[in-house]
Amino acid sequence: MTSLAVLVLWASGARAEEVVRLGNLKLAHFGAVSYIKEIAPSCGIRVEEKVFAKGLDVMQAIIAGELDVGATASEAAISGRAGGAPVVVVAGFARGGARLVARPDLKLTGMAQLKGRKVGVTRGAIQEVLLMAELARHNLTADVAPGKDVQLVYLPFADLNGALLNKQIDAMMQSEPQSSQAINRGFGVEVMKPYGTPIGEPVRTLVMTEQFYRTRKPLAEKFMRCFVQATKSFVDDKALASKYVREVVFKGQISADDFDDAIANSPFSYDISVQHIQATTDMMVKTGVGRMRSPPRAQDWVHTELLAAAKKNLRID
Repeated sequence: MTSLAVLVLWASGARAEEVVRLGNLKLAHFGAVSYIKEIAPSCGIRVEEKVFAKGLDVMQAIIAGELDVGATASEAAISGRAGGAPVVVVAGFARGGARLVARPDLKLTGMAQLKGRKVGVTRGAIQEVLLMAELARHNLTADVAPGKDVQLVYLPFADLNGALLNKQIDAMMQSEPQSSQAINRGFGVEVMKPYGTPIGEPVRTLVMTEQFYRTRKPLAEKFMRCFVQATKSFVDDKALASKYVREVVFKGQISADDFDDAIANSPFSYDISVQHIQATTDMMVKTGVGRMRSPPRAQDWVHTELLAAAKKNLRID
């Protein structure tokens, strides 16, 4: 082999090492994570994004070795870790993002009025955790079969709004921007934001595979700086965030008002804590969401030192 051929092989290998495989979801508050791929060249990396229907699909792709980094709600990360996904939580990228929305004609004003109603929710999502926790707080039982106080109807995020519009369900615990869309289009009204449980505002998690986190630390550090930079860009420039999410992520399917209302209920952020992940884990165990045989201890897999270093490097408090 000639020295030139060796040089070409070495260079192509070096470039391959700088690729980060990212799993993401098509939700408004996941927009800053998606934006990472746009600014990645300025960070000295290339990001290949793959969009999934739900967080548990991201975890399955990680288990299959298809991703290095994943963006998901905390409950999917926790269930994934419990089920053998080799992940560590490295940051939080949005808060909130849940809302109980009901049909306007029913004039529901609180959780207690859900008795005898059909409520839609996405199975395994953080919205299900919050719904079950709020129902328990109000001493209401729930199941997919009739006979309990509340009948659950499990549907994907994308199908819940249609079910509410067509009166197939009476209310839904929905994500953003879909809940804001339902309200702005007049076929839904807000009943509550479910942040009164020990979880508080749920924090969306950025996870890395343990292999990526431990054996490719320089690349992991670059990616984390890029994440912080992308998030700061969206926090500082709301017009940029709105334009990118509406035009690039949703291809014009949501309005400026939809975006503004969605982000008001799910602001972009950076931080996450061991305590928050443990509180979410404990609530999942209590409500039975995820059905984990061996719930992971948050202190064993929440590692935020890369985030702290990136924020310090970019002078973010």
